[in-house]
Amino acid sequence: MILLLSLDASDFNIVGIRGMGGIGKTTIAKAVFNQLRHGFEGSCSFLSNVREVSEQPYGLVQLQKQLLHDTLKIKNFKNIRSIDSGIHLIKEKLRYKRVLVVLDDLVQLKQVYALVGDRNWFGPGSRIIITTRDAHLLDQLQSLELFSWHAFKEIRPIEGYEEISKDVVDYVGGLPLALEVLGSYLCKRSIPEWRSAVEKLRKIPHHQIQKKLRISFDTLDDDKIKDIFLDIAIFFTGMDKDYVVKILDGCGFFPEIGISVLISRSLMTIDSQNKLAMHHLLRDMGREIIREISPNDPGKRSRLWFHEDVFDVLKKHKEEA
Repeated sequence: MILLLSLDASDFNIVGIRGMGGIGKTTIAKAVFNQLRHGFEGSCSFLSNVREVSEQPYGLVQLQKQLLHDTLKIKNFKNIRSIDSGIHLIKEKLRYKRVLVVLDDLVQLKQVYALVGDRNWFGPGSRIIITTRDAHLLDQLQSLELFSWHAFKEIRPIEGYEEISKDVVDYVGGLPLALEVLGSYLCKRSIPEWRSAVEKLRKIPHHQIQKKLRISFDTLDDDKIKDIFLDIAIFFTGMDKDYVVKILDGCGFFPEIGISVLISRSLMTIDSQNKLAMHHLLRDMGREIIREISPNDPGKRSRLWFHEDVFDVLKKHKEEA
């Protein structure tokens, strides 16, 4: 199956074609390329087999040279000796040119960044087409772009922030709301502040994301369904649904209808192996709801999940006994 993903940005557009090998991604890209190329005054480049070429010594540099040769009709680029110098020259020479570029068979984001890394590398109206077997690559590219616009006001992370930006994007699992909120929250902060924020977010979700996500929880029909949500978020994610139903039924929670409601509200799913699944931001929201009951005294909370808290509470009760 071939899926098309369009990353629109007014006068700049990236189209991704993804699917398994041998089903015609390259053929479609070539057909689109041939249909559109006449409208770009010769500033066109079809970079074939990017994955294979990139694996060769200086492969990405060769692709950069080909991109410049195809779009500028200049043969020699001896001054390109590294990926960074190639990036610099692409930005310098193509900044005001309207180009059409196809990157065929991508497998890594670094290939994107070396060849078509930012929308300000090219002139208004440029079009980039990407083919890949990796659906995650296009999802990651789209998520990273959305996050970067809010964190850096650019299409990609600025120098020095690449890896930690990917950590944040992986943490939120592609959730657009979270990408926007966290990007704005981290904007103009130092790398140490980012690291501290990421560690904090793993334990205590950002309050704006929390506030938005909690609306779905607060509007649940009754307290028993809320209890089911909290128990699944804290204890039962990844466990067999039938097994969990037996436990919750013993608590008088009417889990069959409760789980059905949670699924209909997009608060959880059941995977192909009959296991309960929940987006980890929703899971974290459930844990934060419980933590807020008593932020400084775990012993007063209705549920405990960090083993350190469990140990401290049991130790305290033993000492008081």
